[in-house]
Amino acid sequence: MTSPVRVIVVGAGNRGDNYSQFASVHPERMKVVGVADPRKFARTKLQQQHRIEDENVFTEWKSVVEREKFADAVLICTPDRLHKEPAVAFANKGYHVLLEKPMATTVEDCTAIVKACTLNGVMLSVAHVLRYDPLIHMIKELIDAGAIGDVIHIQHFEPVGFYHFAHSFVRGNWRNEAESSFALLAKSCHDIDLIHHWAGARRCVKVSSFGSVSHFQKEDKPTGAGDRCMNCPIEQDCPYSASKIYLDRVKQGHTGWPVSVICPSSLPDIESVTEALKNGPYGRCVYECDNDVCTNQVVNMEFEGGLTAAFSMVAFTEEICKRKTTIYGSKGELSCNGHEVNVFDFLTQRSTKHTVLNNVPKHFGMSGHGGADYHFIEAFISAVANNDPSLIRSGPVETLLSHLLVFEAERSRLESTVVYCENSSQS
Repeated sequence: MTSPVRVIVVGAGNRGDNYSQFASVHPERMKVVGVADPRKFARTKLQQQHRIEDENVFTEWKSVVEREKFADAVLICTPDRLHKEPAVAFANKGYHVLLEKPMATTVEDCTAIVKACTLNGVMLSVAHVLRYDPLIHMIKELIDAGAIGDVIHIQHFEPVGFYHFAHSFVRGNWRNEAESSFALLAKSCHDIDLIHHWAGARRCVKVSSFGSVSHFQKEDKPTGAGDRCMNCPIEQDCPYSASKIYLDRVKQGHTGWPVSVICPSSLPDIESVTEALKNGPYGRCVYECDNDVCTNQVVNMEFEGGLTAAFSMVAFTEEICKRKTTIYGSKGELSCNGHEVNVFDFLTQRSTKHTVLNNVPKHFGMSGHGGADYHFIEAFISAVANNDPSLIRSGPVETLLSHLLVFEAERSRLESTVVYCENSSQS
């Protein structure tokens, strides 16, 4: 394919907007030719950015599939519970599918998406973007090269970040399981996927998990606190103050994430952010929200051959999503702090540091996840352009398997039991 890959963006929020920026940086490789979003501001913004023709701007995705196919691929960035229907419909129409994670919120829906893409012969790339992070990819390459011998144990930690969790999982779109999904799926399916990836061909045989909602509850509300931050008498003493998280940032000229999220019908400025905090969900007291997803969770896994793995997710951290990993092997120990990979060789008793060049274009909005967002969309566009699904590291089979492991882990937490993974689920 010599002409640009033509894409339709379904869901023009933060993620859809991010991925579409690839077309602005590489117009010779990707062209946004359509957008569907019920929010006028979001779809109009994307239309103007990419000069999309009026006839290709839609309020709902169903109107797109009713048309004759007019693009090569679709970028589905709708809310978690609205993934399955459009993914299946566009696959049936012959579009290659980029799908924001999680794939879907039930085992049945995940399976249906994979089946639709497979039967229709279209590529599916799920946004497990960390697989595309050059540093994390190096971990897999070092394991496969035998740098630490046989993998014995994997220890992986995700620090969500205190204000990030308050933004997304207490006040925001992923705060309530009935409206989105449980925290392990919404936030940490990335991480379970990486552990599954590093384990290689070894199947997970059993899993246990524990977690709960801590601190962000009515009984933890400080005495004298108000229901909203803008009129709270003790706001200055609260680290989760919406005024600190949003208003102080916009006063300093910062209008990117998370500020950009809270004004769905306008560009963020002092006036619009103030209005959003007075009347919108992001101005609520963190102790008066309808959140019910875990703030802290651990998952323990045993794979074939005795490989064990332990994952921890914590909301209350200084660092934001700077994962830390240590992998213990029979011949060495590998550690990654988010900046470099260090390998200690048991035989020589020497450490070797490995770094990578993260070639993300300057002024590119997709620096999220350490530039992994950029590498993810780049790989998908290359795969479609060259009709080469091998360029996709998060395809249907492996993604479905790691999602199934996430569902089993959550079942363990809810039922307070060790879950034995059936062969049919993990093979």
